[in-house]
Amino acid sequence: MQNVLIVDDEDKIRDVLASYLGQAGFKTLEAVNGKEALHIVHEVQLDFVILDLMLPDVSGEIICQQIRALSPIPILMLTAKVSESDRITGLSIGADDYVIKPFSPKEVVARVKAILRRSKHDLLTNKVVFRDGELVIDVGKQMVLKHGKEVHLTPGEFKLLVVLARHPNRPFSREELIGKVFGFDYEGDDRIIDQHVKNLRHKIEDSPKKPRYLTTVYGLGYRFMGR
Repeated sequence: MQNVLIVDDEDKIRDVLASYLGQAGFKTLEAVNGKEALHIVHEVQLDFVILDLMLPDVSGEIICQQIRALSPIPILMLTAKVSESDRITGLSIGADDYVIKPFSPKEVVARVKAILRRSKHDLLTNKVVFRDGELVIDVGKQMVLKHGKEVHLTPGEFKLLVVLARHPNRPFSREELIGKVFGFDYEGDDRIIDQHVKNLRHKIEDSPKKPRYLTTVYGLGYRFMGR
C-alpha cells in the first residue's frame, strides 16, 4: 500500500481526499502545516505528497523546495492561485503537477495515479527509441544515437533532451525546464533553454529549420514530438 501525505490546513479538504484516496487503495497521512509535513517526510517512507500552497506557517512553495531537496518523491500542488506565472513557479520549484481549487477529489486521485505511473516508468525506462531507431536515447549509458551514430551532447543538453523526450507531446515552459534541468535556484540567463534547444536541433534534427523532434510552443516554450 502506497503512502500519500496530504498537507492542508482545511479539515474538510484533508478528510475528503483521505476518504477518496483510501477507497482507491492508498494509505494516507495528514499534516495541517509545513512543520508537521517536514517532520513526516523525515520520519515516514512516502510515495506521494499532496501539498497546499497556502499554509498557515510556511508557504507551500518553500515546503516544496525543502521536500525536493530531500527526495524525488512526486508532489501534486493544490492551489487557489490561477495565474499562469503562479502555476509555472510551482512547477519550476519541483512540483510534478497542480490542481486548482475548488477541485474534484476524483480528479486528484486520477492525477496521483497518473503521476505515480509516470514516475515508475521514468525509473524503469533507461532507453527510449524513436522513429524505428532513428533516434535512441540511452539514459543509463548517457548516450544519444542518431541513425546509429553517437551524438555528442553537453550534460545540460542531454538532461534537457531526456526531460522532454520522457514526456512526448507535453508542452513545457522555459521556467519549468530551467527548474528541471538546472534547479530552482538557478540565477543565470533564462534564455539558456533556447540556446540548448538550438544546439540540440543542430545535433539531432535532419533539418534544424524544420524540426520534427523539438518543436516550439509559441508563447510558452517547447515540446518533444518524437512519436
